[in-house]
Amino acid sequence: MVHLGALPGSPRWAQAMPTLLAAAEADARALIAGGCDALLVENMSDLPYLRGSVPPWTTAAMALAVARVVALGVPTGVQILAAANLEALGVAVAAGASFIRAEAFAYAHVADEGWLDACAGELLRARAQLQASHVAIWADVQKKHAAHAVTADLSLAELAEGTAFCGADALVVTGPATGRPTQPADVQAARSAGLPVVVGSGVGLENIRDFVGLADAVIVGTSLKQAGKWQNPVDEARVRALRSILDDG
Repeated sequence: MVHLGALPGSPRWAQAMPTLLAAAEADARALIAGGCDALLVENMSDLPYLRGSVPPWTTAAMALAVARVVALGVPTGVQILAAANLEALGVAVAAGASFIRAEAFAYAHVADEGWLDACAGELLRARAQLQASHVAIWADVQKKHAAHAVTADLSLAELAEGTAFCGADALVVTGPATGRPTQPADVQAARSAGLPVVVGSGVGLENIRDFVGLADAVIVGTSLKQAGKWQNPVDEARVRALRSILDDG
């Protein structure tokens, strides 16, 4: 994960864009040097998040940051919190990214930002209009930082299958919050949908082996940062340690 500093207009914004972009590139380079196969750029520091869309200045700043990371030559994804999936798609197209991570793709839910409607129909039509079928959509299933009582009568496997039915390219399964472990049983359940399954939270040295051969990819953020805090810069030694476990199988 490349967690950007607070972007222009957000409550914690304090850095000029050149400083933000330099920090993003430094984190991306450390992740690549440590052995990451792909990167995901996210506006994690823009707390508290807006619901379902962001203003033009956020989209513009994200496009600059993602282009900077894409230029390093590894597959790169985009997530704009919270559930600003159309803007993320636009950034991906403009900056040359390979995928977006979409919240509330299928099935509405209550997040800490409020009610999020499903967006699959609108998002896939926008992708078609932009002739951007090369931009994959990694859709969250029962996403972290949210309540899912409204879909409590559906199992995670059924939610995964419904998300696949709506046209996702890959499924992201998480624990309940950032840095909280994903359950291997949930990953296994999501596999019934027949799509690649990605672990989206809580991966570290202590549990990475649980997902070898089970998940198709892992998104790792917090455990790769200095002192294990997501707000800190990437610690290349932590990245190398995690990669070595994966290489050993």
